[in-house]
This record gives sequence, C-alpha cells and structure tokens, in this order.
Amino acid sequence: MPQPVTATNDFVVKFANVNGSGSASANQLFAKSILRMGIPIASRNIFPSNIQGLPTWFEVRVSGEGHLGRRGGVDLMVAMNPQTWDRDLADLEPGGYLFYDSTRPILPSRLRSDITVIGVPLTAMCNASYEEPRQRQLFKNIIYVGALSALLNMDPAATEQLIREQFKGKDKLIQPNLDALKMGRDWALANLDCPIGLRLEKADAVGDRIFVDGNGAAGLGAVYGGATVCAWYPITPSTSLAEAFERRARQFRTNPDGTKRYAIVQAEDELASIGMVIGAGWNGARAFTATSGPGISLMAEFVGLAYFAEIPAVIFDVQRAGPSTGMPTRTQQADILAAAYASHGDTRHVLLLPEDPHECFTMGADAFDLADRLQTPVFVMLDLDIGMNDWLCAPFRWDDARRMDRGKVMTAEELEAGRTFGRYLDVDGDGIPYRTWPGTHPTKGAYFTRGTSRDRFARYTEEGPAYVDNMQRLLRKFDTAKGMVPRPVERAAAQPTPYGVIYYGSTSAAMNEALQSLEAEGIHLDALRIRAFPFHDDVAGFVHRHERVFVVEQNRDAQLRTLLMNECELDPAALLPVLHYDGTPITARFIRTAIADRASALKIVPLVRAGAAE
Repeated sequence: MPQPVTATNDFVVKFANVNGSGSASANQLFAKSILRMGIPIASRNIFPSNIQGLPTWFEVRVSGEGHLGRRGGVDLMVAMNPQTWDRDLADLEPGGYLFYDSTRPILPSRLRSDITVIGVPLTAMCNASYEEPRQRQLFKNIIYVGALSALLNMDPAATEQLIREQFKGKDKLIQPNLDALKMGRDWALANLDCPIGLRLEKADAVGDRIFVDGNGAAGLGAVYGGATVCAWYPITPSTSLAEAFERRARQFRTNPDGTKRYAIVQAEDELASIGMVIGAGWNGARAFTATSGPGISLMAEFVGLAYFAEIPAVIFDVQRAGPSTGMPTRTQQADILAAAYASHGDTRHVLLLPEDPHECFTMGADAFDLADRLQTPVFVMLDLDIGMNDWLCAPFRWDDARRMDRGKVMTAEELEAGRTFGRYLDVDGDGIPYRTWPGTHPTKGAYFTRGTSRDRFARYTEEGPAYVDNMQRLLRKFDTAKGMVPRPVERAAAQPTPYGVIYYGSTSAAMNEALQSLEAEGIHLDALRIRAFPFHDDVAGFVHRHERVFVVEQNRDAQLRTLLMNECELDPAALLPVLHYDGTPITARFIRTAIADRASALKIVPLVRAGAAE
C-alpha cells in the first residue's frame, strides 16, 4: 500500500466535469488563485466539440520550479462526472487523492485501495442552501473550490479578491459567490483533515510574467505589426484570434470621432477570406486571416496565387486534429506539410513556429514585415494548446521607435527619375523584385497581375525559358528568406554527446522538463528548437554533427522529419521520430519514456549507471 503523496508546490490537479455545467470559470478561479500566491502553474482545458453534455477536463500543473508543460499523471482528481469515473480514477497516481461529491455513497468496488478518498456532500449542501436548479449547479462549483482551498492550504484572500474582480460591475453576484466559497472551506475545515499531503505555500516565483493565451497574444501582435485588414471565417480553434484583433484594433485604431482605421470582414467561407486578404495586400494594406487545418485545405488555390503573383499575406494557422473534421477541439502539429507546400505545383512557404504566447505576439507582428519584405504568404503556425490555453510567459515588449519594413516598394520619385521597373525583375540578386502600389504614378509603374506565367516585366508568356527563369528566382527568394526568419535555438547538453533532439512549437515546454529528467538518468542530448521554415543552415549542421537525432512532434506521420529529409537531404536513418498524436498536449513523461526506451536500444548508456557498473 503506497503512502499518500506528499508534495509542496509540485503536483497535478485534474477536474473532471461536464461541458455546459458552468465549471470552467470555477476551475479558472482555482488556477488563478494559485498564481496569486506567487506559484507558477500551467493549465490545460480539454473539452469536446459538442456544445453541452459531454465530458470535459481541466488540468492544473502546479510547479514551484516553473515547468509549464504537462507532466503526465494526476495527484488529485476532482471527479465531478459519473460518466468518466472509471477513466478518471485510473489516471490517479498511486498514493494520489480522489475528491468527489459524497451526497450519494460510492460502492467500495468502484474505488482503489492505493489512493486517499475525500468525500464532500456538495449536492446536499447546495440543495439545502439554494432553491433554483441553476444556482445549485453553478454554486456547487464554487463550493468545491472552497473545499479545495482548505485541503491544499490555499490563501482564501487571493480567491476572494479574484471573485471581486471577476464580478466587478455585477456587484450582486459578489457576495453569493463569496458565501459559497466560504461554505465549502468551512465544511472542509470542520470535517476533514486539512491540509492533505499536497499543499501550497506562498512563493515569489511568478515574477513579472503574464498569464495569457496565444490567440489573444497573436491578435495583439497583428495590431502592433500594422495589420489593418482581417478577413476570416469562424473555425475552431482560431476564432478567438480574430476576435482578439477586433477588440484590440477597436481599442488602438479608433479615432476620437469614432471612425475606425481598420476593417474586419467575416467572409462566406475560407476561400473568400484569403481572397480578400490577397486583394488587400495587393493594394498595399497589411492583411491577414486566421484559420485551422480545414481552412488551409480550402485556401490552397488562392495561397498558390499569392505565392506566384508575389503578394504579401499573413495566415495564422491554429492547428487542430485532422484530417477532415477530425477532433476540432483537440491539439496537434499536423498542418506543417500542408502549409509548407500549400497549393498545387511547386511552392514553398515561410512558416513561423512560436513556442508560447510571447512568441505568438512577437512572431505575429514580425510576420507582416516578412510578408512585405518577401512579397509572399507567411504562415504563423500556432496550435490549439498554445492558442486557447493560458500560459505563463514573459511580458510583451515593444520598441516605439520601430517602424514597419515595407520591403522593396518603388516610389513615384524613382519612377519619375527613369528607374527601370520590372515587376518580376531581380535587380539585387536576392530573388526579391520591386513592386509598386496602385496609384503610385499616373503613367509609370503599372503592371498586370495574373496567376499565369509571365516574363520579368509582367508580360504574359508561356515560353518555357521565361517560366523556368521565374521559378528559379522564386527559389532564390526562398533561400534569401533563410536569413530573415528566426534562427533555431540550440541548447548544449551538460556533457559531450553524439545524440541530439529536434522539436518545435508547444512541445517546447514539456521538452525542457524531459531533457532535465533524461539528464538525471545520464542520457545527455543536445537540443535544437526550430523556429521557422525555411530551415537555417544551422539545422542541417546540427544533424550532421550527431549520429542520431530524435525528432519530437505531435502528429502521426512525422511531418517535420519529412520536411527535414526533403529540404536538407538528410539520411532518414539519422532522424528518429518521437510521435504523440492523441489530441492531448504532449507530456514530459511521454517524451522521457519514448527517448529513454530508444536510447536503451541504441546503447546510449547512462553515464551514472556506467560508472556504477565499473
């Protein structure tokens, strides 16, 4: 019989609820209360695409050391959904704690002997205190937060202050919520052994970091990046990105007289939305759309037009599980190949790969400079985990002296002076031609934009040499992009090693923790986080310096590995896939176990064990 788990500021709490029960705000209240105590947390909302009635889970990782990825395993399960009881019970670690509504007794056969069971009669308490059914349902959530605050030694003042802030402007709701919180806390203090082995202690480990979701950060980044046009079609999980842009644009781009300096169009479908973005970009506006995998599929033809006609556009792809409808509210990194080669024919597109909301903001802004400089679509590849979950990250910074980089735009003065203008003429040898905006000059600088082949001066032709010349120039431009996109971030192992690991995006948080665990076992890996495509030369160099490199990603078909082999001409045997694609965010335990198992087969002998054997 294992002893009950004991830990301070280092455990995982998971709430099992029913979608539509009103539990989301209570669970967020729990998570933010811990933040207010100065303790880092990472929260993950795992919910169904069905509007109401299906199971939903909310996981809170409490980590005094600051780990922001999912750990794996659950120490305290708040089991509020009878439908998922067996599954939730199985998730508990040996020695863990089960919190449940004990209004109705649970048969011993439905429990486990290796856990601590904590029953609170939530329904009975609500029935005795509230008459309306909806009140009973909603306040039950607040009551269990109150009980948990006693069990975990939470600071009640922090939770009470959050309630006051949450219902500011709806003052009639403040006292009833405070009363429900106190009801749960008082009952637990009077009837249970408080605190349990899992407990919280005030700390100062949050610092100046902010708690924000990636979609909101990216929407704000688009505002700071100079976007004035958003055309989009609603699709989970990207909708809140467009909504965040509208909210921030209304805040920062509304004149004193009420007129707006931005335009937002909800198009009839994804194809129409990217068409509007391309039209706005051709006219000189900075424009974007926000979508997910199904939208990328529908946009492919117009994306090819923007690539071939060389029109700036920014596409935020908040990836979800596919193919087809797939799992709309589950996360994956499964659009990498679709975005990199979107459209028919030979195309290559710039991808930015943010790891957290801070990079969603910075890359969201930088994408517009890149699109203008390269005159091409730029994809910012979020995923649902980053986009819709709140993350602790560094506060956003902005240099007010920074100005938009519009790239190679020929002015009226240059045209009047007789400078040669060829819309697809490579003057500088970097593959990037000069463009003009409509109306730049009354008689000079005009050209015809088409999706068919043309020569360097935009004149229609289907002559083979002209087509090849144009396609080769587009390759030169893509090569130029290597020096413009963010470079990969390399992290050397504590000891020299012939093995490495490559990862990207939201995998980063769990990867950082997994590397620590592997190092503690004597398995040392150099690590490389890729931040953009096209790949910088450092990426191929990293692989060539190592005998084997693990490639960790969240999809079935090892899409990043495929892209690496295709673009860098790497030996497939050198790249070992580590794949997680069940729709939940990857965990540190999964990465550690997958790599440790492969390391054993490769005879990557842990140094500590080798020393002990000698």
